[in-house]
Amino acid sequence: MAQQYASSQPQGYKNHLQNIAIVGAGGTSGKFMVDALLKTGKHKVTAITRADSTNVIPSGVEKKLVNYDDQSSLTNALKGQDVLIITLAVRSGEGLQNKLIDAAGDAGVRWILPNEWGYDSMDPGLGKDILNLGEKRVEIHKHIETLGKSTWTGVTCGFWYEFSLGGAPERWGFDFGKRTLTYFDDGLTRQNTSTWDQVGRAVASLLSMKVLPEDESDKSPCLNQYKNDYVYISSFNLTQKDMFESVKRVTGTKDSDWKIDSQPSKERFSQGMEMLQKGDMNGFPQLMYSRVLHQDGAAEFEKTKGLQNGVLGLLKEDLDEHTKMAIEYSKEPAY
Repeated sequence: MAQQYASSQPQGYKNHLQNIAIVGAGGTSGKFMVDALLKTGKHKVTAITRADSTNVIPSGVEKKLVNYDDQSSLTNALKGQDVLIITLAVRSGEGLQNKLIDAAGDAGVRWILPNEWGYDSMDPGLGKDILNLGEKRVEIHKHIETLGKSTWTGVTCGFWYEFSLGGAPERWGFDFGKRTLTYFDDGLTRQNTSTWDQVGRAVASLLSMKVLPEDESDKSPCLNQYKNDYVYISSFNLTQKDMFESVKRVTGTKDSDWKIDSQPSKERFSQGMEMLQKGDMNGFPQLMYSRVLHQDGAAEFEKTKGLQNGVLGLLKEDLDEHTKMAIEYSKEPAY
């Protein structure tokens, strides 16, 4: 397809996306995106939420109540929106996301950020081994493209740092209450991971870009460069042992204060799969995290895909500061 320019678009064309609708605005990750979007001063943010939702919607955000079983309710809520950001729990399923995508198409929403924050699900091994989620995400992309009403951009950010370090030991093997740590293999597999703040800033920066270059001479970054594609971002490139060094600095502990063991990542993955097959939902994070940390390089996506940190103007962050946040988060229920 030939390169398009804003200067050659019909009269009335808007080259920036202003009205942003988000599903999950008061959720664990969504609230950071909302905060970053509002800080730009360029966007009007609307929370799409169920009438019975208990999530607190941040101030400065318009709220539209919907019935997810009523497609017209969703379509009406999305009219006038330029972008739909979807942040849903994995267990919400593809069915709800498809309803939202259909409604976005009917409402004329130009851009969709689908519900696929995290590891590189387009890596063939990860996409297949983790419950075929890669194939399911490709189906979502094709659905958006087939409708022909909206464009999608995925955000690959690795696992959320605070959520993963401070969550249950099925994630990165840390249990702060019991002071136990399980290394996957030797604990030296490198991975890209992002903080909630960094993902929020990335979304805000991405959606603040002009959509198209103004003309042939305009070489500045624009959103259309990521049309029906991914952006890759990261806060840290580290290992479990790097995390543990940060934990010890923050807590003032030493190795002898912890009970440390190790388990082969492949064994841990198989164990998680068995747990899930028996109905134990804790098996899902165990199989997911251990599969990403197989010693095959899939977790360190910056080596194969590169990063858009520079283009998006993302900050270099302080690891220990976010480790402190993770330890505070560990005091909340993991599930």
